Amino acid sequence: MNKNTIWAGVLCAALFTSCNQKENTKSIVVKNTLDFERTSETVELSKSFLKIEDLNTIGIKDVESGELQVTQTVDIDGDGTLDEILFQPTVAANSEKTFDIVTITEAEKPKAETLCYSRFVPERTDDYTWENNKVAFRVYGPVAQKMVEDGKPGGTLSSGVDAWLKKVEYPIINNWYEKNAEKPGAYHKPSPEGLDNFHVGVSRGVGGIAVKQDTTYYFSKNYTKWRTITTGPIRTSFHLEYETWDAGGNQIKESKTISLDLGSNLSKFVTHIEGTDTISAGLTLHEKDGEVTGNDENGWISYWQPHADSEIGMAIVAKKGTFLGFEKYDTEAKDLSNAYAHLKVNNNEVVYYAGFAWKEAEQYTTPSEWENYLTKFSNQINTPLKVSWAE
Repeated sequence: MNKNTIWAGVLCAALFTSCNQKENTKSIVVKNTLDFERTSETVELSKSFLKIEDLNTIGIKDVESGELQVTQTVDIDGDGTLDEILFQPTVAANSEKTFDIVTITEAEKPKAETLCYSRFVPERTDDYTWENNKVAFRVYGPVAQKMVEDGKPGGTLSSGVDAWLKKVEYPIINNWYEKNAEKPGAYHKPSPEGLDNFHVGVSRGVGGIAVKQDTTYYFSKNYTKWRTITTGPIRTSFHLEYETWDAGGNQIKESKTISLDLGSNLSKFVTHIEGTDTISAGLTLHEKDGEVTGNDENGWISYWQPHADSEIGMAIVAKKGTFLGFEKYDTEAKDLSNAYAHLKVNNNEVVYYAGFAWKEAEQYTTPSEWENYLTKFSNQINTPLKVSWAE
């Protein structure tokens, strides 16, 4: 056999292998139908959609650039089996992008810092705290509640959501709690990383819920149980449960899953609730020296206010069909003045987004910048990226 015949055979074998691999490669198309580039927006690919048994071995490759995307796998229900894989594509305005679903080893996976982080904090009573590269929050547990009910100092009785004002992109939760353990109240003092000087009290803070009966708002006490679902480079999420509570004679059963994605100023609240057809998610009015604005068409309410020697904007956003309107509720009772977004409950569930922007963090520094962000965010959740199999 001559050399030409051998090389021809090798070439045919290589072409056959290449063609066979291409036939076995699955590709998805991510389509953006809006007139702006989409970034910091998470695509969820479920195990059932992919029809793949082991998500640990999956990579997502940009066909155009050949680059593997940063991904995160999630076990949603805590049964030990991975349920979905997340990634954040960049897709230009009114365009689509193709990604190959490929098999990779652990060593081949792109590395990324865990910027989306949350945890239970037993060293500070029983806070539950979460953050990403933009914002941080916390809520309060049953120990903090009992301390107040027993007349002990240091407790907190509130189902409102606290805002931690960070101005760095790296995680600060563990650092701040460590400093607080060494010197109580340390994170209330200004530092290059920011500070906690946001007062919640019994207010709704940034997105706590209430049920309105006639002219009165009712709400739960502290959460009773928690479960961390995931932390990672793209998303952190966790589950909270509450004792059944009374709303003007109606018994309310409430639990929720809260998540925060990389690059977002708004946490997602998926609340399971029984006993009411509507809820109201609130923003504390603090000293009532700010301005409440809202947009029924785009489904958001905002409160921009002076805050210490700076300014802060807070907001709630919900999809069309869920957002029913908004109200400024002003009362002389301490901490009970809130701006409320009225939201529709569908099949015992309501989904909304709540968060903030602190001027010192230099993300959104004016009310108009903040409101433009909210309108853009509304467009994204009402017109999500479309994912389909490539033909």
